Amino acid sequence: MNPPASLRRVRVTVAKEFLQLRRDPRLYRLLLVAPVIQLVVFGYAVSTDVRHTATFVVDRDHTAASRELVEAFTAAGYFDLAGTSQRAADAVAALDRGDATVALVIPAGYAADLAAGNAQVQVLLDGTNSNVATVALGYAERIVASHAAEVAAGIPAGAVVPAAAMAPPPAPLTARPVELRDRAWFNPALESRNYNVPAVVGAILMLVCMLLTSLAVVREREIGTLEQLMVSPIRPLELIAGKTIPFALIGLLDLVLITLVAVFWFDVPFAGSPALLLLAGILFLLPALGVGLLISTVSKTQQEAFMASFLVFMPTILLSGFLFPVGSMPAAFRWLSLLNPLRHFLEIVRGIFLKGTGPAELWPQHLALATMGAVLLGLAAARFRKRTA
Repeated sequence: MNPPASLRRVRVTVAKEFLQLRRDPRLYRLLLVAPVIQLVVFGYAVSTDVRHTATFVVDRDHTAASRELVEAFTAAGYFDLAGTSQRAADAVAALDRGDATVALVIPAGYAADLAAGNAQVQVLLDGTNSNVATVALGYAERIVASHAAEVAAGIPAGAVVPAAAMAPPPAPLTARPVELRDRAWFNPALESRNYNVPAVVGAILMLVCMLLTSLAVVREREIGTLEQLMVSPIRPLELIAGKTIPFALIGLLDLVLITLVAVFWFDVPFAGSPALLLLAGILFLLPALGVGLLISTVSKTQQEAFMASFLVFMPTILLSGFLFPVGSMPAAFRWLSLLNPLRHFLEIVRGIFLKGTGPAELWPQHLALATMGAVLLGLAAARFRKRTA
């Protein structure tokens, strides 16, 4: 039994698109190699972890106790020794020049104060980059507190505590009535890579599908073949389906490829269902393709489509929670981000990768993607019919 005429026309259009892709070898690199390169770059370069921070040490005590503190400070790999001195002015100069981000000042008499149970040290920070300074301060406090706990085991009368500006120390650890025991779920090592790499999946899919869809339609208009297609028996909706199906299949291939690289190259845990991730990918492709088609209806040249795609892509990234948490945004932008399909997809991807979240918890995000996909594709189809009528 032969398929209906409309289905045959869609199939022929899809075959035409794949044939055109095959004749352009540059697209192979763009569609298959570029996403992997982007994932590797994002995976290694985009990180909120602070490691190997240049640290200047001012040790005025010169005792075994002060040397043990410096060793504890630099042993974990978060801080690298960038210089030493006996003068606090040298630490200030190192911070001014940018030679150091952190300065650890150990005062004279530190060992004696440690034995007496009231030792204190000073941590100076370059606050130019507030995120790095905040994270580095947290690391410094945890390292010094851990070292204090070890010392307290042998000296029960006191402990070592950090002070931002030589402020009076808090109560000794042994005198505190509450013991804090922390544990991080889903990402025990608190590796930012495990949080960022899955998000790259959504960013790359959005960029590839939106950009290529808009360029494909505009290219037909530029070379004059769009008019030829429209006077043929093919209908506008059939042409849209033939244009979007190839890029949807390529997007799904990129989804599988990037997921494999994330799991087997970056060792990102995958605790959820691959089928649920695939379903989310299919639903996410609908709004991504719809945006690409909308851009193609307002662009006359490929350069215009390219620029419009990036004008849409940047706000999409900023309002998705990819770089900045949505909860930290003003209320108006939090509400606006609900219209961003990438936000919902990233919530799905991170939940599936790290938490193993199932459909019972993720159905609102799936429903949002399906709704936005239907609306955007409907608007694109309506504008496309109007422009080609």
